Amino acid sequence: MPSSSNHERFRAGYIAIIGRPNAGKSTLLNRLLGHRLAIVTPKPQTTRHRILGILNGNGHQALLLDTPGILDPKYALQQLMKKEIEKALEDADAILLLLDATEPVYEELKLLAGRKAAIAINKIDALPKPSLLPIAERCAQEGFDKIFMISALTGDGVEDLKKGVIALLPEAPPFYPPDIVSERPERFFVAELIREAVFNRYGAEVPYSTTVEVEEFRERPGRKDYIRAVIYVERESQKAILIGEGGKALKKVGEIARESIEQFLGRPVYLELWVKVARNWRENEPFIRHTVYG
Repeated sequence: MPSSSNHERFRAGYIAIIGRPNAGKSTLLNRLLGHRLAIVTPKPQTTRHRILGILNGNGHQALLLDTPGILDPKYALQQLMKKEIEKALEDADAILLLLDATEPVYEELKLLAGRKAAIAINKIDALPKPSLLPIAERCAQEGFDKIFMISALTGDGVEDLKKGVIALLPEAPPFYPPDIVSERPERFFVAELIREAVFNRYGAEVPYSTTVEVEEFRERPGRKDYIRAVIYVERESQKAILIGEGGKALKKVGEIARESIEQFLGRPVYLELWVKVARNWRENEPFIRHTVYG
């Protein structure tokens, strides 16, 4: 904690990371923090929550808000995801807009109007440099001067971006102790890691029709932690796909998720997974509020 005499020089505040689905927001959050906090999959629309990652450093504490991808909501779950973005923008002292260099969409530039903001053009490793210049020029024409070329995947340009967004923060004392990395409980990240395993193991619609609830999480000193979780799907056919012949598919998901959970927690766990059907749960706002955002 900085002394009171340093408060006027210490910077602290919230930075909302926004952008289209699959722009790389979660990958960037993990890169900025230096460890994995948000789940990452190749599929778009993976993130459903505002996830706070706390970046502590010499003279600063940046509260990074990873958000769901910006989209036009088509059902109740996506309506609530949109509200998560709106809450993040309300809380933010500054905004970081992430543009996918391979498919830039400039509509979100209007969200930065009148706000302290920076723009990161991501995935520069996927394109030749001459292709990036028109994107930066378009942003500059809109009146933005804090424009950074980065690759969240490789880390290229991320240090400069980090310095740039920290400079946007107000002078203030830290909000959290320096050893805190997020305000979310462990069971939240356990559910997210199980969901990540589902997204990475299944194609088509199945991952988007799933949500995970940790029903029991018991720390057992001297023994493996016990975790029982339910994966909800919308239809019986999805349940059959998720479980697989003889339960083999679900067993593989459990193995992948358990390894990720143990790495995250830093201790061994016993993971028990169940699959249940909650018909059309993505349209059931009370269910979503209890299970997804509870």
